Amino acid sequence: MRVLKWMCFLALVVAGVAAFYLLAPFGPAQETFVDIAPGAGTAGIAAQLEKAGIVRSRYVFDAVRLAKEFSGHGGTLKAGEYKFDQPSSVLGVYDRIRRGDVYTIALVVPEGYNLFDIASAVQAAGLGSRDEFLKAARLNVDLIQQWSPHAASLEGYLFPDTYKFDRHTTPGVMLATMVHRFGQEAQRLGLSGTDVSRTVTVASLVEKEVRFDDERAEVASVFENRLAAGMPLQTDPAVIYASLLRGTWTGVIHESELHSDSAYNTYTHKGLPPGPICNPGLAAFKAAMHPAQTDYLYFVADAGGRTRFAKSLGEHNANVAAYRASIISAK
Repeated sequence: MRVLKWMCFLALVVAGVAAFYLLAPFGPAQETFVDIAPGAGTAGIAAQLEKAGIVRSRYVFDAVRLAKEFSGHGGTLKAGEYKFDQPSSVLGVYDRIRRGDVYTIALVVPEGYNLFDIASAVQAAGLGSRDEFLKAARLNVDLIQQWSPHAASLEGYLFPDTYKFDRHTTPGVMLATMVHRFGQEAQRLGLSGTDVSRTVTVASLVEKEVRFDDERAEVASVFENRLAAGMPLQTDPAVIYASLLRGTWTGVIHESELHSDSAYNTYTHKGLPPGPICNPGLAAFKAAMHPAQTDYLYFVADAGGRTRFAKSLGEHNANVAAYRASIISAK
């Protein structure tokens, strides 16, 4: 009887110890990163986790794997970088790595961001160097060969979205992911054929020139009407982009920039600029593909940010004068 009691007591102790090792939280109270290499075995992963202070014992972690496999709930442990910032049970740690719950950083690319904006966002997010991203965007033009075989960069084809990358993601992979998203949206929109690069360029101008979606088709109509009439587009965002390419943009358009010889200067060069000036969103693409049918040749923003359209230069000048008067009266 006494032996039986001791055996029960020992069983309870063993069960308690096992429960402690399996269920009691353990780990760092501050950010700790563990980077599991592809092909790492369970024993190596367990040792890595123990050394980093994520689990109490590598042997318990390995025992969990064996128990999971025996019960039919096993699985491959996924490579990648994991962030641990609070204590967790060894079961919780195992399940995270089995799910592949790797640490990623969100990179937000809003509509209208150009390459320079995205490169700065990449650097600010800690995902890499701004200069390296820009360099890769110029070197990986083969990604858009089917749409723009003569492109100088990937400008216009990095679709606006929120992306999640880990800290080891290369600029090339980030760019390929964004171009892939563009391809998906282009297919949904029915954007195909030899006019894709033209559509992307027009959409980029529309994106930069107007704030409200319900005005985009009319702005697109102005561009199409001016092109058909042989008139220069005279769009400031393209002039700004020329300065960005030269590295001379100061935040204000100077008179000299309106007379620059850049092919992006739509004051001195008729027709479209040689490529997109930003990465447009869906509304801008739809407007470029389906511009409104109008006689408008001019537009200008009013004091409230809405757009005033005009068919003649006289009407346009009146809109400009009204805008300037409203600015003066507001001071």
